[in-house]
Amino acid sequence: MHSINKENKQWWKEAIVYQIYPRSFKDSNNDGIGDIKGIISKLDYLEKLGINVVWLNPIFCSPNDDMGYDVSDYKNIMPEMGSMQDFEELLKGLHKRGIKLIADLVLNHTSDEHEWFKQSRSSRNNIYRNYYHWWPAEKGTPPKRFSFFHEEGAWTYDALTNSYYLHYFSRKQPDLNWENIVVRKEMYSMMRFWLDKGVDGFRLDAFTFISKDINYPNIPKEYEHDCLSYYASGPHLHNYIQEMNVEVFSKYDIMTVGEASGIAPEQALLFTATERKELQTLYHFDHANWGRDKNNLYYPDTSNRKLSDLKKIFTKWNDVFKTDGWGTAYFTTHDQSRMVSRFGNDTVFRNESSKLLFTFLLSMRGTPYIYQGDEIGMTNIRFNTIEDYRDIHTINYYKHLVANGKNTQAFIDAQKEVSRENSRTPVQWNNNINAGFTNTTPWLKVNDNYNKINVALAEDDADSILYYVRKMIALRKLLPVFVYGDYELLAEDDEKIFAFTRSIDDEKILIVLNFCNESNVFISSSSFNISNATTLINNYNTKPNITDKQLCLQPWQAIILKLN
Repeated sequence: MHSINKENKQWWKEAIVYQIYPRSFKDSNNDGIGDIKGIISKLDYLEKLGINVVWLNPIFCSPNDDMGYDVSDYKNIMPEMGSMQDFEELLKGLHKRGIKLIADLVLNHTSDEHEWFKQSRSSRNNIYRNYYHWWPAEKGTPPKRFSFFHEEGAWTYDALTNSYYLHYFSRKQPDLNWENIVVRKEMYSMMRFWLDKGVDGFRLDAFTFISKDINYPNIPKEYEHDCLSYYASGPHLHNYIQEMNVEVFSKYDIMTVGEASGIAPEQALLFTATERKELQTLYHFDHANWGRDKNNLYYPDTSNRKLSDLKKIFTKWNDVFKTDGWGTAYFTTHDQSRMVSRFGNDTVFRNESSKLLFTFLLSMRGTPYIYQGDEIGMTNIRFNTIEDYRDIHTINYYKHLVANGKNTQAFIDAQKEVSRENSRTPVQWNNNINAGFTNTTPWLKVNDNYNKINVALAEDDADSILYYVRKMIALRKLLPVFVYGDYELLAEDDEKIFAFTRSIDDEKILIVLNFCNESNVFISSSSFNISNATTLINNYNTKPNITDKQLCLQPWQAIILKLN
């Protein structure tokens, strides 16, 4: 059991991050799209929640083929979101309340409407030609590359210069050529532009894909069904991140978190170890794929939902950062479906299981991330038709199934559980029209359950999920053990109960979570006594049922005990 090392204390380790997907947060001008002024109108709500960092999804100029992840101008604000003046007001308002802001930076690609790409495709001799990856058609068909958004592949033919351009994502998201030092300098200049404005750090989108072998060799056989790992293994990736740190990160007191697609646990310290001078932290997708078909992530798989596997994932990633680097804890982002619908019970035990998941999230080692709306227990919307979707990811795969005569209804049924559109529906503020998000037709449908699940109702109910989240946040801030303490998994093979301890100096905390619709009993080990423990948190309004070394748990009950 170790003590807090003052040298290891960092504000970004103690951060509690709240992710805002601005398009769906709050609409201020009734055009159906959330915007910066909408966020400004809710700053007191964020302050009261207790979070101290906001991760803001992209607000840069974009034609929104992929909802802002196709940037057409890195240094200006998307008109639908507002103005630069609005952004500066938001930043000032957050800082006034002691809340920092990390911006979402898209590093791997731009929009095809970015001026760089317009110039690049205009002529093979254009000075911007080498800003992107091109393959001249006279060399034949380019080597196979997989696209996450287009089943036919990641090269698209452009007749203007009789060439193919590379795009790991949408055709409207051509990949930048990071092998070109001029591109890298442009990106570093852009980063400094925002940091000099007062932004407190970056979430780096798809950063693991930026390095590519520009000879475009055939993909090795071992990677044919694992393009994520192949794309994340570029020859110069670490060189670029280290250069980024030297040129930008090291000159500011900021937070950096990477979206670590394709990264295995054993690779994590290559990015986050202190001596590497790359990133401070990253987040993975291993638990996000729990409960999904391993061979096709567009579909759920209930046989892949063992609690013991979930424990192994969290524990393995925690162990990576035991002595160096830093991790994250999250259940939902804009790329996954709703927390309580994925990991809890969003019907009978929505209240209890939401509280349990937040108990875990806010007592776990690593910086916790809360996604907007989860703090009131918002659920999957489960769209019935493809016409309801706006997400290119879902729409393009549906088109692929249609073109190949495949079962589209099975796909729609699957998307009800795993589509990222489930987390993108507008935040439910009250029971007014469109949940108080907008007074006009929203860009994406509001969940019909907003009359029962909304912020206004939660504010009026002292037993609500919202009140509980505030309480858990306050507890995490109060006790450093939740940030810096050791983590130890208990009862690793139990398929109903997730139990672990957090300890530092002579302080030991026990967290017991019943991931189940039935009552269960946790039996403590002989190494510590729970009969005289102090209850710090209980998501039921009843006294914990503790006898000797047994803790009797109700369905989805979460209890935190301080061991005396």
